[in-house]
Amino acid sequence: MRLAKYLAHAGVASRRAAEEIVRGGRVTVGGEVVTDPARDVGDADAVTVDGARVAGAEERVVWALNKPAGVVATARDTHGRRTVVDLVESRGARLYPVGRLDADTTGLILLTNDGELANTLTHPRYEVPKTYRVRVARAPVGDRAVRRLREGVQLEDGPTAPARVRRDGRDVLEITIHEGRNRQVRRMCEEVGHPVVALERIAFGPLRLGDLPPGRARRLTGSELDRLRRRS
Repeated sequence: MRLAKYLAHAGVASRRAAEEIVRGGRVTVGGEVVTDPARDVGDADAVTVDGARVAGAEERVVWALNKPAGVVATARDTHGRRTVVDLVESRGARLYPVGRLDADTTGLILLTNDGELANTLTHPRYEVPKTYRVRVARAPVGDRAVRRLREGVQLEDGPTAPARVRRDGRDVLEITIHEGRNRQVRRMCEEVGHPVVALERIAFGPLRLGDLPPGRARRLTGSELDRLRRRS
């Protein structure tokens, strides 16, 4: 197995992040620093990251969390803030979030120790849809604003892909995108004249938030995992 994939399966990081860890000279195999993510390794090899021994591949799991506002979507935070990982009873599995939600955004986020799955779910090539419930200012939202969102909005980092948009009252939109730009939904709504007041992710690929309470997490079932893997 390639070294980056081995680290991802062991729950160290996603495969892309593992490649950067290796290239940064932080990994040894048999006591020797290795900087090639494609180096072949096996369970019999002594692999360390930053001097800590990496165990063999863990059972790969995925959790769904209803992220509250103020919680950061990272595995660790240098400022001591509460993270999404802190809210999951992982029973020793080294979890990290699949993609990001900014601190003010609530709703569905996935956490896993399966770096390969995390990579495919977030890679632009697979166009995995994410759906958000958005409460906006300056209601009502008119036809022109909805049309612009559906056709694609010009942002400072380029035009967005067309979005699926449904109105749910005077000041609430349901928006589905498959890109993953920083604060994208907020910037799209701002661009069409309706700044975001509250933003909640309600679906990721085939999974929906449902009635999972804020701050609570649950492990995905086998059938949910199958649907998620087929979608990716």
